[in-house]
Amino acid sequence: MNSLSLFKRASRCFDDYPSLAKLVVVCTISGGCYVAYADANGTGGAPPVLEEIKKKKVVVLGTGWAGTSFLKKLNNPSYDVQVISPRNYFTFTPLLPSVTCGTVEARSIVEPIRSIVRKKSIDISYWEAECFKIEAENKKVHCRSNSESSKNGKEEFVVDYDYLIIAMGARPNTFNTPGVVENCNFLKEVEDAQQIRQSVINSFEKASLPTFSDEERKRILHFVVVGGGPTGVEFAAELHDFVNEDLVKLYPAAKDFVKITLLEASDHILNMFDKRITGFAEEKFQRDGIDVKLGSMVVKVSDKEISTKVRGNDGEITTIPYGMVVWSTGNGTHPVIKDFMQQIGQSNRRALATDEWLRVEGCSTIYALGDCATVNQRKVMEDIAAIFKKADKDNSGTLTVKEFREVIKDICERYPQVELYLKNKKMRDLVDLLKMAKGDVAKEAIELNIEEFKKALSEVDSQMKNLPATAQVAAQQGTYLANCFNRMEEAEKNPEGPIRFREEGRHRFHPFRYKHLGQFAPLGGEQTAAQLPGDWVSIGQSSQWLWYSVYASKLVSWRTRVLVISDWTRRFVFGRDSSGI
Repeated sequence: MNSLSLFKRASRCFDDYPSLAKLVVVCTISGGCYVAYADANGTGGAPPVLEEIKKKKVVVLGTGWAGTSFLKKLNNPSYDVQVISPRNYFTFTPLLPSVTCGTVEARSIVEPIRSIVRKKSIDISYWEAECFKIEAENKKVHCRSNSESSKNGKEEFVVDYDYLIIAMGARPNTFNTPGVVENCNFLKEVEDAQQIRQSVINSFEKASLPTFSDEERKRILHFVVVGGGPTGVEFAAELHDFVNEDLVKLYPAAKDFVKITLLEASDHILNMFDKRITGFAEEKFQRDGIDVKLGSMVVKVSDKEISTKVRGNDGEITTIPYGMVVWSTGNGTHPVIKDFMQQIGQSNRRALATDEWLRVEGCSTIYALGDCATVNQRKVMEDIAAIFKKADKDNSGTLTVKEFREVIKDICERYPQVELYLKNKKMRDLVDLLKMAKGDVAKEAIELNIEEFKKALSEVDSQMKNLPATAQVAAQQGTYLANCFNRMEEAEKNPEGPIRFREEGRHRFHPFRYKHLGQFAPLGGEQTAAQLPGDWVSIGQSSQWLWYSVYASKLVSWRTRVLVISDWTRRFVFGRDSSGI
């Protein structure tokens, strides 16, 4: 039976049975649907109206933590989702340092993106291609296929969208240092980890040849890590264990020539961690023989030497011979993101600025999340007059405690720095802050004019902090945005967010709030530092087992969980794989 005969029968049914006063028939046809609607009045009447309802087209750029979390949580069937990424798999990036030394195999930490989307009951398709241009004004993205055509090279095509989700991540930040791109290894992708693993094995094989002097062997087996953040520190620890537990057994003559150096431009490694962890990590690396050089800024990298400038040393340049360099100094911006930022007037930033609902500023239908974006939290002092006016319901020109209490919840939700400020000042609520500004006055008798109100909240914005560029943040942003899309129609009718202080009504959704669940820093030798919520710090083997359990539970599928756990078991029984394949 074809579609038209089905509609004819439905129409005849409405005419023959007027008691069916109102009936809606929905028929899904290839990505859209037709709605047949009849309002029978007992006199026959006109045939039903057929109206096509098109699904909103959502284009997702990227298959990293943010993009994959969005896809996994999205369940609203009113969207037609198109995923575009040059990488047809999701990578569990926290285990990349383990791949570099054979602790974990590369295939164990990746999950095909098609395996993820095929389990969804909504329309999601994937194209392996790279976006090279975004047209916000025309709602188009220009893409280039990964595979080359025999005639025209890489095929290019254009995709229209109703909503665009930019989750492209970031590229390594070289700070335009000469020679970095040509001579250094990065640690962003699975391919990077595999290349590092091959380079380590090749260095040991090369140093074993009889054609090199001892001085040359020292250079070849000198491994330099630039960047004292979590990735650089974990790689240095993994490499130290790999060399001392596995490679020295296979290359005993090379033991005395191996050296690992960690270069950090600031005063300490792991700056984002508690000072107790930072101190422990530096002491442990010193005991393990890892040379940590603090205050060393790399100014140039050649094919055999790396040049550094030590702070406080009158700008003197020091050259260090090396065999391999791993560059891990933070995130840079993709060229396509730079071009897009110039289009929308954000060219002076390092990442796309979004509001608290992850919408790109100035683009109501474009969202950005993960490492390519940063949430631009509004300041209280920018909206102080609007807040005062909204709270002053009787337009008296003064704000009472009763009036203020009615908007406290909305203020704290809209401006999270307020709650942080109160916590740091050990105040129970904002009324205590007003009392402090007013002086020795009973709470219920407090009345503030606009200037006194400004004075009370003048220091609140000092607690504003940017979110860290971590997998944890990106994953939570993807989940949050998917939940917003799942409830989009409902929230349009019944907004659930805080009051709009500069306009009327309420925001559709609650703003995104990052919940810190803790962070780990593996330090080698089966010891890990853990900093968990509530400023709880744990260092040692117990934290290492906590790290194992947490990471195993966070892997994207049972397939990857089984593979990673089997790799860890193999490593305990047989040691790390040193084949270099």
